[in-house]
Amino acid sequence: MPRNGVFLGALFESLVALTVRVFAQPAEASVGHLRRRNGDHEVDFVVTGPGRRRIAVEAKLSALVDDRDVRHLLWLKGELGDELTDMVVVTTGRHAYRRQLDGVVVVPLALLGP
Repeated sequence: MPRNGVFLGALFESLVALTVRVFAQPAEASVGHLRRRNGDHEVDFVVTGPGRRRIAVEAKLSALVDDRDVRHLLWLKGELGDELTDMVVVTTGRHAYRRQLDGVVVVPLALLGP
């Protein structure tokens, strides 16, 4: 069985998808994926709740998050404005925090919950 970053990344993203969907269901929210036709922007998960309020979620198989990791979330915020209520990066890290520069929330998968 291959143990490279692509394979592990896909497994991590699948686990994040399962977790996000499980917590979205009781809130009567739907979970989708966003990829522009030309491929220049992609967001792993867009959770849409009542009143078309949305949360954008990226899964990153890393404990560290940099500006490159949040660029698609910030693009989507620019497109949706206040309709996008929050932006989240789910990581393998140990601590949850909100980035001061752009307000993106960084949450370890182990801490993600209702």
